[in-house]
Amino acid sequence: MSEQMNRVVSGNESDIHDEPHIQNRRITVDHIHTLVEERALDAQAVADRFDLTVSEVYHALAYYHDHPEEMRKVEERRRELHKAANEDPRIITGPDDLPDS
Repeated sequence: MSEQMNRVVSGNESDIHDEPHIQNRRITVDHIHTLVEERALDAQAVADRFDLTVSEVYHALAYYHDHPEEMRKVEERRRELHKAANEDPRIITGPDDLPDS
């Protein structure tokens, strides 16, 4: 039997991201969830897009559903950040907020 590793890292255990994500990658569990379950993309298509295995995609989805309180807090932090960004244009929430070079 091959050994399976959970390839999802909690934001509390990570040096590269502040929310759950694929180990050693910046691809978040929430983003995987959005693509597969909200936008109805096929798990294989998501895996191909990000050079992941289908197993990693399903691990991320399982993590999302196994940790509802943590994922709720992630979404709450995002809402707070976006609210603050609407009030302060110096706060960057994505590439559209970067000044033109």
